[in-house]
Amino acid sequence: MYRVLVPIDNDENRALRQARFVTNQPYDLSNVEVVLTHVLHGEERQAPPAMQTPSRVTTVKRAREHLEDYDVNVTIAEASAPPEDGILDLIDEVNADHIVMGGRKRSPAGKAIFGSVTQTVILESDVPVSVTG
Repeated sequence: MYRVLVPIDNDENRALRQARFVTNQPYDLSNVEVVLTHVLHGEERQAPPAMQTPSRVTTVKRAREHLEDYDVNVTIAEASAPPEDGILDLIDEVNADHIVMGGRKRSPAGKAIFGSVTQTVILESDVPVSVTG
């Protein structure tokens, strides 16, 4: 089983780009498991305990729906804060083979500069990291 870790933030378009990136890869999707993750913060942390789960976050739901439309096996895991540490911990916990980070839209020159979370994951991960645009 090829395991892809997909950290999702609160931008729905970015989450769908990440999910589409996975489903557009040339591998056999029946042998792929995607682990979606989301770090709960702000209002999400203020919700009642039963609602404090990444599976209730709209962006995670949308990414999951897209992946399941392609019959991809999806699990959801909560990453701890700060996000870069939580993501790096999950890489080992879920035995990820690949990480698909969501990049922000930037100018052509700005594309060479990643956000701090993405940059930390790229620099400190031992597995391949793809950044969607």
